[in-house]
Amino acid sequence: MKNRTVIFDMDGVLFDTEVMSSKAWFQLAEEWNLGDITELTDLCIGRNRTDIILQFKDRFGQEFDADKFLKRGHEIVQGWIEADGLPLMKGTKEILQYLKEEGHTIGVASSSSTKTVISHMKRSGLFAYFDVVIGGDQVRLSKPRPDIYLKACKAAQVLPAEAIAVEDSPNGIRAAYAAGMKPVMIPDLIEPDEEIMTLLYRKYDSLHEMKKAFEEGML
Repeated sequence: MKNRTVIFDMDGVLFDTEVMSSKAWFQLAEEWNLGDITELTDLCIGRNRTDIILQFKDRFGQEFDADKFLKRGHEIVQGWIEADGLPLMKGTKEILQYLKEEGHTIGVASSSSTKTVISHMKRSGLFAYFDVVIGGDQVRLSKPRPDIYLKACKAAQVLPAEAIAVEDSPNGIRAAYAAGMKPVMIPDLIEPDEEIMTLLYRKYDSLHEMKKAFEEGML
C-alpha cells in the first residue's frame, strides 16, 4: 500500500473539546452580558487566537477585552479537563494506531497553540503517533487561510495534492482546500452547507467510518 500523509485538525476531530470551548464561551457571554454569541462562536471555530481576538473586537468594539475573555474561557476548559480528563472523539486511537501500523505519515495542524497541542497529545498518550505537529502560533494567518496546512505539508515533505486533511469545521475545510489538499470532513458542531460540500474530497460521520474507508481502499 502506498504511504499516505494524513494531517488531522485537533479540536473536534481527535478530541471532543470543541463543544467544551463553546460551552465555556456561552457561560462567559452570559456572565458578561454579551447576548447570543452563537453566530460568533461558529465563525471562530478553526481560527487561531489572534484571528479570534479580531473577530471579537469586530463584534464588540476595539475596547473589548477579548484577551481576558479567551484566557478565562481557557481556564474554565482546563478546569473541566483536570477534573474529568481529556475526552477523545470516538475512533481516535483506533485510526491513529491503524495508520501508524500501515506506515502512513501522521500529522496534526491545529489552530490551538503548539504548547496546548503538545500538552493534549502527551496527556492523552497520543504524542508518539505523530510525525508532524503544527500549532496555530507557528503561522501568521490562521484558517481559513492555507498557511498552516502548507507548513504541515512542508514539514511532512509531501506535496499538498498528495496529502489528506481531516477537519470538522468549515474554516478548516476552506484552509485545506486552499492549500490544494484532499479535504475530508467529519462534522462536529457544524454541518457542511452547499459551499463546503463542493470543497470536500470525502465526508464521513466518524473516525471509525474513515478508518473503514482506508481499510477498504476507498481513501
